[in-house]
Amino acid sequence: MKRIAFTTAATLAFAANAAYAETEITWWHAMGGALGDTVNQIASDFNASQDEYKITPVFKGTYEETLTAGIAAFRAGEQPNVMQVFDAGAATVIGAKGATIPVQDLLADNGVDFDINDYIAGVRYFYADSDGKMIGMPFNSSTPIMYYNIQALEKAGVTAPKTWEEFQTVTAPALKEAGYTALSQSHLPWIFTENFHSRHNLPFATNNNGYDSVDTQILVNNDAIKAHFTAVTDWQEKGHFEWFGTGWGDNQTPFEEGKVAMWLGSSGSFGGLSKKDLPFDFSATMLPYWEGVTKEPTQTFIGGASLFAMAGHDAEENKATAAFFDFLTSSEVQYFWHKETGYVPITEAAYEMAKADGHYDRAPAAEVGIQQLSLPGGDNTKGYRMGFYVQIRDVMNREYGRILTGETSVEDAFNAIESEANNLLARFAKTQG
Repeated sequence: MKRIAFTTAATLAFAANAAYAETEITWWHAMGGALGDTVNQIASDFNASQDEYKITPVFKGTYEETLTAGIAAFRAGEQPNVMQVFDAGAATVIGAKGATIPVQDLLADNGVDFDINDYIAGVRYFYADSDGKMIGMPFNSSTPIMYYNIQALEKAGVTAPKTWEEFQTVTAPALKEAGYTALSQSHLPWIFTENFHSRHNLPFATNNNGYDSVDTQILVNNDAIKAHFTAVTDWQEKGHFEWFGTGWGDNQTPFEEGKVAMWLGSSGSFGGLSKKDLPFDFSATMLPYWEGVTKEPTQTFIGGASLFAMAGHDAEENKATAAFFDFLTSSEVQYFWHKETGYVPITEAAYEMAKADGHYDRAPAAEVGIQQLSLPGGDNTKGYRMGFYVQIRDVMNREYGRILTGETSVEDAFNAIESEANNLLARFAKTQG
C-alpha cells in the first residue's frame, strides 16, 4: 500500500509540475461574432494539440480599437504576445522600433522551418520589409472580388464583365433594363484605390510604394484613377452604380436583397454570404480592370490583417508564440479557417489540400480570390507601406463621399487627398527619426 501511495503521489507531483510548467501566452484580436468563435476554436485546438503551451485569445474590439489598445499596452510594458493588426495599421507597428519580433526571425530562432515561397504569391510580401523578410504573419487575408447575382445576369442576358469597358457599355445598361442597379462596392480606398493600382501595376507611392523608406509621398493623384472616378460618377448618374455610404454593410445589403446585381466586396465575405438565405444564387469573378490602362492585368494584394509577435517577452513565451504560428500555418488549420470564414488559405499547401478535397468543385466562388492573388505580379503589386494610413484612408473616404454627392470635382478631390496624405506622411516620417 505504501508503494502504491508513493507512486500516486509522485504521479500527482509530476502532473502538478507539468501543469505549472505550461507556458501561457495571450492573443489580442479584432474578430467578433462567428469569426471570433472560429478564432476561439483555433486556440482551443492548439491548446489540445500539445501540453507545453496555452494561448488565450482576447477580443479587443474593432481593428482600430485593437491597434490603439496594443500601442498603449506596449508603452506600459503590458503588451500581449500576439496582436492582430489590420493592413492600414501595419506601418505603425512595423515602424515602432523594438515593438515586434519579425515572424521570420522568430520561427528560425525556434527551429521552425520557414520559406516565404510556401505562401501564396499575393500574400508573401504585404507584411514584409523592403528586403522581403516577413515581419507579420498573414492571418485573415482577403482580396477584393466581384460577387454577382446569377439570376439577375441571366435575366439581363449578360455575363459578369472582365473589363470596366465591358461593364459600362454592355453589362450595366442591360442590368438596368432588367430592373437592377448594376453595381455597388464596400470600400472605396481598398478596392477603387489601393487595389486599383495593383490590378493595373501602377505605383501607389514613392520609395517602392513606401517599403524602402518612411520619407514617402503618395502617388494617388494620377490620370488613370481620376479617369476611373470620373467614370464612376457617370455610372452613378445613369443609375448603373450606387454608393450607399462608407459603411461596409450599407453597400453589401442591397446586393443581398437582390436590388443590386453585382457587388465588389472581400473574398473573405464568401463564408458569410454562403450561410445566408439569399433570394438568389450567387457566384464571383475577378476584379475588373481597364483595358485602356493595361492589356495585362496583374494580381491584387491582400487586405484584412496579420498577427505580430510582440517583443518584450522571455524566450519561453517567444518559443510558445513560434509554436502557435507553426500550428496556425499548417495545411489542416489553414484549410479549416478557409472553409469556415472564406478568407484565403495563406499557403500553397493548404490551397492544394482544399483543391484535393473538392472544396472548389462544391463552391467555385471560394477559389476566385486565391486565383486573383496568384496572377502574375509586377513592381507595384505586393502592397504598400505608409504611416498614418488609417488617417489617410479617412481623407479618401471623405473626399470620395464628396465626389459622389456632388460636393466637389474629381480633380479637386484628388488634389486634396494628395496634399493631406503627404502632410500626414511627412508627420509620420518625423516620428521615425
